[in-house]
Amino acid sequence: MKPENPILSGLALAGGLIFLSPVLYSIWMSFQTVNAYYSGGLEFTLDNYQRAVGQFNFARYLLNSVIVSGCVTVTGLAVATMAAFAFARYRFRGGDLLFGATVATLMIPSHISLIPNYLTLAEVGLLDTYAGLILPAISNGFAAFFLRQYIRGIPKALDEAAYMDGATPLQVLWRVIVPISRPAIFSMGLYIFISEWNNYIWPLVAVGKEDLFTLQIGLARLYRINPGEGLIDWPLVMAASTITILPVLAGFLLVERHLVRGITMGAVK
Repeated sequence: MKPENPILSGLALAGGLIFLSPVLYSIWMSFQTVNAYYSGGLEFTLDNYQRAVGQFNFARYLLNSVIVSGCVTVTGLAVATMAAFAFARYRFRGGDLLFGATVATLMIPSHISLIPNYLTLAEVGLLDTYAGLILPAISNGFAAFFLRQYIRGIPKALDEAAYMDGATPLQVLWRVIVPISRPAIFSMGLYIFISEWNNYIWPLVAVGKEDLFTLQIGLARLYRINPGEGLIDWPLVMAASTITILPVLAGFLLVERHLVRGITMGAVK
């Protein structure tokens, strides 16, 4: 193995620090008092985090975001994996047309579906519920397309061997396809989780009860907390933003190895 080039390592480190500088600055700001921030002084405090969690109910918002994003990720992955398996392994009448329609959904802006989804959920009484936040996000055309491309690269001989041993299609999917496709599934799971975690428009439209607000709505509300005339309590906002970042960062660190393999192998296949 060739020794590391110190120049390249230094450039990579510098590039990483530049890329992370906004995040590091926001974390630094979150430990400042609002007076120190606007006066240019230094005064460290944990009060911003205590106020965000206690006074402004961010513990509840965090729980809501974890529930909604987690359910959307698990359910969306299950649906996308089954759809991808069907598209990749079975030939049926109208299959190509159905797959084309699935891919075509990627070209439709998500905001177009806001009113139909709202009216549909209002008709069945699911507004202001967890189900109303979760159900519209379960279908994910990109996840089905990505996983279908990955599964197509898996040799069909493995499926045929399992069928000869008496396995059902669901058993082949669960015991053969899913273990081999784990890198792609983890990668897509992180993508779905982050997308839903950062979703702001739909929770804002579908929820009116504060007990069901997600972190993104809570962050927007903090802009109205003014320490003085025409001022925004930026240290408080940055503390809440840091709380919002932590679960996503933890998820990324857990699946980083699978993420790189999934994206690379999926792109090649």
